[in-house]
Amino acid sequence: MIRDTAAQDQVVTPPPHHRLKRWLLPAGAAVVVIAGIAWMALSWLDSSASVDSARVRIATVSQGDLVRDIAADGRVIAANSPVLYAISAGTVELKVVAGDVVSKGQELAVIDSPELRSRLVQEQSTLAGLQAQANRAELDARLARASAGKLTDQASLERQSAARELERNQRGFDGGAVPQVNLAKAQDDLRKAEINLQHAGTDARLQSQAASLDASNAHQLAQRQRAVVAEVQRQVDLLTLRAPFDGQVGQVQVSQHTQVQANAPVLGVVDLSRFEVEVRVPESFARDLSIGIPAQLTSGNGQPFQAEIAAVSPEVVNGEVTARLRFTAEQPPGLRQSQRMSARILLDTRKGVIKLERGPFVEQSGGRHAWVMEGRTAVRRPVQLGVSSLGEVEVLSGLQPGDRVVVSGTEQFNDAERVAIH
Repeated sequence: MIRDTAAQDQVVTPPPHHRLKRWLLPAGAAVVVIAGIAWMALSWLDSSASVDSARVRIATVSQGDLVRDIAADGRVIAANSPVLYAISAGTVELKVVAGDVVSKGQELAVIDSPELRSRLVQEQSTLAGLQAQANRAELDARLARASAGKLTDQASLERQSAARELERNQRGFDGGAVPQVNLAKAQDDLRKAEINLQHAGTDARLQSQAASLDASNAHQLAQRQRAVVAEVQRQVDLLTLRAPFDGQVGQVQVSQHTQVQANAPVLGVVDLSRFEVEVRVPESFARDLSIGIPAQLTSGNGQPFQAEIAAVSPEVVNGEVTARLRFTAEQPPGLRQSQRMSARILLDTRKGVIKLERGPFVEQSGGRHAWVMEGRTAVRRPVQLGVSSLGEVEVLSGLQPGDRVVVSGTEQFNDAERVAIH
């Protein structure tokens, strides 16, 4: 039989202060847990709602520069892309196809319009007749002036002859060789010749004015017809559609050898040397857009290019405003129609303002309230917001740098004054 050591064991009783230490640590931990639970319970009781922290986003108020900008996706369009129209009805003969590179003045299409060409011949014939009439009127005016001049010269000679006859009779009367009746007759003849000369001069002037007026009227009729012929000739010349600049043929809207109506579109030409970027901006930023505002365009490789606003649409379509951006320096090489580019429009920069990350709370409360974190509780506080950009908003009053504000998820608060975030 093997004996154990039970006979050698002794019961040892610990001193009283060792038992106290053994119970002190668990008791302290229990007090802390109970206090935390009580504090959380008080917070929950003081809050009218409770939201999971994973469903909200909290941002800190800071102070610095606020850059007001607009980010948008743009579409490259040709700054100059006119559509050529048919000046008259006729049959179209296309000289190019879509995508052809053309030079300025090159023939693109010819419209065969017999009606317009026949009208040109008729107007030219009318012009030739009126021009002949004008030449005839000019000749008649010269003849009238020559005839009037002839009568004036004859009257002048008759006056000189009467003057010499009067002088001869005056000398004879003074010498007693000519009776007084002959002297009186010579005087009357001189007076008659002077009257005839005066009337001949007047008739010559009137006939010259009348002939000049007739010739002028004939020339004006011919000039009017010449303008008609020039206009019809211009229309006939426009039957041949030519490239207005060096570029590329765009969309061709008619088929070869088909009949088109007057003023119908035929084809378009795209200027490859000048491109612009069309962007759509939310309506809320429409009042801030104006021509000349700087912008930055980014191509697919991330390289930025400087630009500016060249035009802003005067109307709002589907809550958006259309604007065109023009490159202020060299445009990117290899641009194509409808290519996508990222645009950033720089409205202005505000220095040293109190700002906060922009979130849905701005639109939800109209910028009049914000929920500020006080420990684990979000407290509703009245605020006043200023201008905003896509990423930040200016704070005018109600918040200070360092405040923590719920910027997203406030739609769950139901306008509660205090909300527990757990």
